[in-house]
Amino acid sequence: MPHHKTALRLVAPVAVLALALTACGGGDEKADAKSPDTEKAKVFPSPEPASGGELGTGESATGKVAEDPGEVTYDVAAQKVDVGTEAEAAKAVSEPDKVKGMVLAVAHVKYTHKSGPALTEGSDVHDGTTVFADGRRGSVLIGASEDTAGCEDPYDVESWKQGESHVFCETYVIPANAKSVEVHWSEEDGEPYIWKFPNA
Repeated sequence: MPHHKTALRLVAPVAVLALALTACGGGDEKADAKSPDTEKAKVFPSPEPASGGELGTGESATGKVAEDPGEVTYDVAAQKVDVGTEAEAAKAVSEPDKVKGMVLAVAHVKYTHKSGPALTEGSDVHDGTTVFADGRRGSVLIGASEDTAGCEDPYDVESWKQGESHVFCETYVIPANAKSVEVHWSEEDGEPYIWKFPNA
């Protein structure tokens, strides 16, 4: 399999902090704690969060994405994460010194078009996918998944109708000694759905 030399885009600390704050919840802190809706929520709590939460292997999340020409509802399921070697990581980047002690983690995620208009010019559903290792976000490696077996390029999908599925992959650089790898996917401004995979 050929390796492309690609630039490693490191995540800035500010971006990581913003993501951490987003993941903690949110909402309007000025909302009246004694409003009828708040009281009703205490008596009749919803059985599961409207968005986000941990999922088991094989379980899928449902979310909406603003696509062109309109909003599409998808089923999203992280299938697996392929973790490579330090040597593979060094070959995949133009500056190997920047990835010492790191490996590539390729997340395979299946997206199924459930409802909404058919797509004719690619999709943005994969934009909500990130990879974490031991609770910390990895560094995304642009263009590294193009030749990975079983992975499609979301921008090559020119026709996507309801009921059809595609597998897109995201490649991240993570510490070689990470004990677990997580795949996160979220709707815009939504809480992430999380799939955990052991890194044995």
